[in-house]
Amino acid sequence: MATVGVGPRRYLHAHNRGYDEMERNELIEAAKAARERAYAPYSRFKVGAALQARDGTIFHGCNVENASYGLCNCAERTAMFSAIAAGYRPGDFTRLAVVGDTDGPIAPCGACRQVIIEIGTPDIEVILANLKGAVEVTTAHALLPGAFRL
Repeated sequence: MATVGVGPRRYLHAHNRGYDEMERNELIEAAKAARERAYAPYSRFKVGAALQARDGTIFHGCNVENASYGLCNCAERTAMFSAIAAGYRPGDFTRLAVVGDTDGPIAPCGACRQVIIEIGTPDIEVILANLKGAVEVTTAHALLPGAFRL
């Protein structure tokens, strides 16, 4: 996987369970690294995300807070918006990992679920994890079955 912001790496494997599990774990680790870059001076709640494109490129995202809370941006949206700014388009992604310091696997907010389903497509694999090793693998559609559409 090429990694944006950390240095290029590429791991393009045939998709089977062993490689899928390895890629999921690598993506979780990339999300953990992104989490360390979060700007969360108000809540102290850091979240990291890593978005994998079909070509293997990884986009990192972290939450960025602001004193005017409505202007904050979540890690998931930061990763997705970075990919769009780099020239990628909806449907160019295979999976997204999100990590936070929560009791169980982290749950994306409603705004992020809407963005994930539109930019990532309903079938994108979404890996939700915490720092203790709990992991849930789902899809954008499962997270938001009644997504808004124009």
